Amino acid sequence: MEVLRLNPGDDLRGALEGRTGFVVAGIGSLVHAQLRFAGEPEPTTIAGPLEILTLSGSLTPDGAHLHASVSDAAGRVFGGHVCVGCEVRTTAELLIASLPTGSLSREFDSATGYAELVVRKP
Repeated sequence: MEVLRLNPGDDLRGALEGRTGFVVAGIGSLVHAQLRFAGEPEPTTIAGPLEILTLSGSLTPDGAHLHASVSDAAGRVFGGHVCVGCEVRTTAELLIASLPTGSLSREFDSATGYAELVVRKP
C-alpha cells in the first residue's frame, strides 16, 4: 500500500495518471470538480469549494478509471467519473494499492465500446 498526499493546485486525476494499481480510498477538498455523469459524453463542472467524500478506481499506464462523490457547502452530493480539472483546494489524501507494472492495462472492448480493464497474472 502507498499513501499519497496531493497539494493545493494539483490535478487529482493528473497526479494519478501512469500508475498501476487501485485507489482504495481518498478524501480531501477541491476548488472545483470535473465529473462525467453516467451516460453523458462530456464532464460537468461542479463549483466549489468541495469536500471529497469518496474516491476509488483503477490505475493503468493506459489511463485511469476513477469515481468520486463530492459535496458542496450546502451539503449537496454529486458523483461520477473523475475527469482532468479536479483541482485540489487544501489537500487530497489517498490510499493506493500499487501493483506491478504490466499487470493492468486498458484495451478497447467491442462489446462495450470503451477501453476496459485487462488483468494479467504475473
